[in-house]
Amino acid sequence: MSGIVIIGAGQAAASLAAKLRTEGYEGAVTIIGEEPVAPYQRPPLSKAYLLGEMPLERLTLRSPEFWAEQNITLKLGTRVDRIDPAAKRVRMAGEVLGYDQLALCTGADPKRLAPALGGDLGNLFTIRNLADIDALEPQMVAGKRLVVIGGGYIGLETAAVARKLGLEVTLVQASERILRRVACRETADAVRALHQAEGVTILEGTSLRELRGDGVVDSVELVDGTVLPADLVVVGIGVTPATRLAEEAGLVLGDGIVTNSQGRTSDPHIWSAGDCAEINLNGARMRLESVGNAIDMGELVACNMLGAGKDYQPKPWFWSDMFASKLQIAGWNGGYTRVIAKNVDGQSFWYFRDDQLIAVDALDAPRAYMVGKRLIEAGSDVTPAEVEAAVDLKTLMRR
Repeated sequence: MSGIVIIGAGQAAASLAAKLRTEGYEGAVTIIGEEPVAPYQRPPLSKAYLLGEMPLERLTLRSPEFWAEQNITLKLGTRVDRIDPAAKRVRMAGEVLGYDQLALCTGADPKRLAPALGGDLGNLFTIRNLADIDALEPQMVAGKRLVVIGGGYIGLETAAVARKLGLEVTLVQASERILRRVACRETADAVRALHQAEGVTILEGTSLRELRGDGVVDSVELVDGTVLPADLVVVGIGVTPATRLAEEAGLVLGDGIVTNSQGRTSDPHIWSAGDCAEINLNGARMRLESVGNAIDMGELVACNMLGAGKDYQPKPWFWSDMFASKLQIAGWNGGYTRVIAKNVDGQSFWYFRDDQLIAVDALDAPRAYMVGKRLIEAGSDVTPAEVEAAVDLKTLMRR
């Protein structure tokens, strides 16, 4: 059977497959996923799902009836052994599947601690998929001592959930501040204050020396000599793109699977979308790890598979829930030269590259997020002085 085969069963894969059908493609569509469950949302895993506020039925992206009605085949719990680009075949245990076009939506894998650091101890967790959360959730018991390694969004969201569940939480960040890779100092200061007010201990500028324990972790030793008692540890130190199949197939790699402006890889019959795909954003080669990118790029690739010939123009947006607060982010702040902090209807932080507005972080400031997103996507020439002076942010759209 030929047709379109999609490897990976996350948001990008689901969006790509659904778009193929809405665009009128009538050939075979097959999604192959290693997890035994149908495509589901990942962002709620470290938030509402871990808190027990979102059941599995609401986590899934589509109902079982949708896949059947759209004649989209799901091969779940299935690992692809290799791709044969010359023969245009995908090889799995006991099965070979031909394709006319192939999409790699393989996502990314969490970075793990080496065994030499105690990475093989029990009660050590990462957060990436449903199985990770199902293993962690029974350990999230009030009174237990949790140490979180890593001060990015995953680490901070996990810390917030744990505090809400009554655990004692210490978060360890190796660099000089939390969110160093993704946000400005002003945003980090606001997020730190939020966590500290809720009882999270945040240790910055110190890193892990090793995890200790006899089979199961019982303490965390830091390089400065501090020893933290721990009943469980969550490691949130980033991800690496899942590129094994692409590499073995001889595709060009960078920080992920290199794609052109239309989502095509170095093989004309193979495309890529989502967290594993390296794209061009404002002249920089990078990956965008976000739901918005997975949806938009997945749909674009579907259209281009059918001959649309459209270039991808990312419109980045992100969000994070921590305690009762929501951080919403519009744009991409790479190369910013100035940040303007506003305390109008919440806290917001406006990033400029010289005089060009490029991103906004909005903490409990939905109006700032909405205004900033519209201005950025419109390529507005709003100036730093105008943002600084604005009392009503909506006036920035009527200038």
